[in-house]
Amino acid sequence: MKDLTQGSTTKIILTMAWPIAAGMIFQTLYLLVDLYFVAALGEEAVAGVGTAGTLLFMIMALTQVLGVSAVALISQAVGQKNQEEANLLFNQCLVLSGIFAVITLLGGYLLAESFLASITADEAALSEGLTFLYWFLPGMALQFAMMAMASSLRATGIVNPAMLVQVITVLLNTLLAPILIAGWGPGPALGVLGAGLASTISIAVGVIMLTLYFFKLEKYVSFQKKLWRPRFDIWWRMLDIGLPAGGEMALMFVYFSMVYWLIQDFGATAQAGFSIGGRVMQSIFLPMMAVAFAVGPIIGQNFGAGLGDRVRETCYNGMIISAGLMLLTTLFLQWRPELLIAFFTEDPEIVEVGSVFLRLISINFVAQGIVFTASGTFQGLGNTRPALISSAVRLLVFIPTAIYLKNQPDFEINQVWYVSILAVTIQAIVSYLLIRREFARKLNNLEANPATN
Repeated sequence: MKDLTQGSTTKIILTMAWPIAAGMIFQTLYLLVDLYFVAALGEEAVAGVGTAGTLLFMIMALTQVLGVSAVALISQAVGQKNQEEANLLFNQCLVLSGIFAVITLLGGYLLAESFLASITADEAALSEGLTFLYWFLPGMALQFAMMAMASSLRATGIVNPAMLVQVITVLLNTLLAPILIAGWGPGPALGVLGAGLASTISIAVGVIMLTLYFFKLEKYVSFQKKLWRPRFDIWWRMLDIGLPAGGEMALMFVYFSMVYWLIQDFGATAQAGFSIGGRVMQSIFLPMMAVAFAVGPIIGQNFGAGLGDRVRETCYNGMIISAGLMLLTTLFLQWRPELLIAFFTEDPEIVEVGSVFLRLISINFVAQGIVFTASGTFQGLGNTRPALISSAVRLLVFIPTAIYLKNQPDFEINQVWYVSILAVTIQAIVSYLLIRREFARKLNNLEANPATN
């Protein structure tokens, strides 16, 4: 366990953020490695895997329920020096991870086809997307156990083990992808099936490694079967924090699904360009997301310890760091975004769509930095509803406006990106105002009643 209530908050954020970022970068390389080899199979394969990838947001929504609640509640327990409570929360989180894994498998196999059919550009893309998804679903289900363990460690201030496991699993995926997708060496050329299978195998290995770490090395929180009996009061506390955070991610699923629907009339080329551009964008967001992931447990421990000033300081320093990182990225994407898209495809039409998307959408990257840091702050405070509200505001701006433009005779794909810029800018303003309101409610009370915290 690492005490996050002492020392420079900026230094702690950076110290925690870089291994988190490294782990997240390697985790995202799962999809980028697959995409690199899938791109050689044609635009239908890229579009199919891209549309299937939208379901990842639903899975991430459920993993967020676990991850966010674990970080919030366990970090606050650590701040209060209550190891017994932290252990109880960790083991109940493991139980919920098993339940969510079953829900993922059943829901995925039963509903995937009807969903993908509504947003794919043609039958070929639908077939490729389903094949990929069916073989990736077991890996998605295993992500819950991975999230439960990694988030619990992060809540105690420990980030390196999860990062190391993610690095190893991505290296394994990088090795398996060309073998199973393209048939390099002794492997069969399985196409998109191989992409899903490679990721599932790699994630399974990662779960095994992280489990062994808990058995062999972790001391503060540990597997205890006697604590696996369902505690519905604990589940309610976790869901009360986690569901709004999961809802926030579910709204991202709605957003990306909406974009695929809006641009489907432009064909598989447009969807392939957006698929690649979207994956690149997600990778670019990783350093900013790492800052937000670091801010959460730092704020959680300090809030649990009753240190309101350090909570404010952590939030605002996190926003400054995130905004700075995103400003540098924006400048690069205004210059040469095609360099990132061309790495995955030589098709000039796909490169054009993806490059224009990145150049335009990067205008709101600084605003995204504020949004993500605010979300991490809400998680640490144990109230994720404001983040859900700001995400809902984004969709309330984006969806009606985009649908109106789609129904106009001169509708162009770039109009979708302009509407998205407007929506995220408004979301950032709302997030900042909600942060100020939450601080006034929780921290003023915290400082007025220090003995009760």
